[in-house]
Amino acid sequence: MNKPLPEPGAELEHFVSTAPFDPNSMALHVEQERAGMTTSQWRLMWWKLKRHRLAVVSLVFLAVMYIAIALAEFLAPYGLETRNLDAIYAPPQQVHLFHEGRFVGPFVYGRDMTLDMDTLRRVYVDNPDQVNPLRFFCRGDEYRFWNLVDADLHLFCPAEGADAFLLGTDRLGRDVLSRILYGARISLTIGLLGVAVSFVLGIIVGGLAGYHGGWIDTALTRVTEVLQSIPSIPLWMAMAAVIPITWSPILVYLCITLILGLLDWTGLARAVRSKLFSLREEDYVTAAQVMGAGSGRIIGRHLVPGFMSHLIASATLTIPSMILGETALSFLGLGLRPPITSWGILLTEARSVNVIAIYPWLLFPVIPVILVILAFNFLGDGLRDAADPYK
Repeated sequence: MNKPLPEPGAELEHFVSTAPFDPNSMALHVEQERAGMTTSQWRLMWWKLKRHRLAVVSLVFLAVMYIAIALAEFLAPYGLETRNLDAIYAPPQQVHLFHEGRFVGPFVYGRDMTLDMDTLRRVYVDNPDQVNPLRFFCRGDEYRFWNLVDADLHLFCPAEGADAFLLGTDRLGRDVLSRILYGARISLTIGLLGVAVSFVLGIIVGGLAGYHGGWIDTALTRVTEVLQSIPSIPLWMAMAAVIPITWSPILVYLCITLILGLLDWTGLARAVRSKLFSLREEDYVTAAQVMGAGSGRIIGRHLVPGFMSHLIASATLTIPSMILGETALSFLGLGLRPPITSWGILLTEARSVNVIAIYPWLLFPVIPVILVILAFNFLGDGLRDAADPYK
């Protein structure tokens, strides 16, 4: 028996009725409808980003990290170069709350040190008879906050006459936790400064190539392809090795930043070029040309702002490579140099396999490196999805 033909539109009604319900998508649609035609691209991008929970968590984590580098002197329990010759290569101390069943609050046990005459290693053993409570908002090592104000206030300090090395010490008896906090200021800011340099170069080179086309596009594209074909690490090493040893640490820091920025703009330039190829034929570009606007004004005021969200997402994904570049150069001894401290310089203490096997806590600086790189990658993925108009 032949079945009757469905009425027009019945298939569509059946598909709509059986389509899975997405509450997040519905909530986003309601917010967009309420905002009406006044909703900006940035607000739509924020609504989409909020749906990417891993990206939001990464954004919060990175915000906390950058706030922490602004307060590094306050958060660090010790000064950057404070040494304790009685605690060389001391292992991390565990924080306790209870002592013999009684609540004491955050404290660490004192330690007794002996020298192993067979291996000539220092052996540290907890002394349960010494209970050293941690002090909060206390007076400790003096420092010059942002090189402007003299202060000695710290978030937490060891008890009077005692020590508290939560992540252990290095070969000079310096607190690893304090040095990680100080090193974060260099490692995290060098990524932002480097991406600022590459951002400007990428927009200029990609904008000229994509807007003008012709021989300008051919020449700039060939230069970009040549730079992309050279392995990054050897090129960084070659340029970093040219830096004179006599330069001050600040000049070395600025030079490493410029090197990272000058060699990492090619991907952003290609993205800008491809976008401008599709936008330069639009009517509003033709109208701007008829009114006498120059190419610089058309690119900077009319074309680039239209896909700035995509550029920000691309720049966010570029920052991790610059942080890794600085860490690799400093680890190899070709990047930043003491007295400047970065995560890469801290990892130079763990270059030997024997040192890692005996003092594994010297690898702790690699943990914030991994967490920050993952956070930037997750945030970049979220921003890229949020900037996509087809999602």
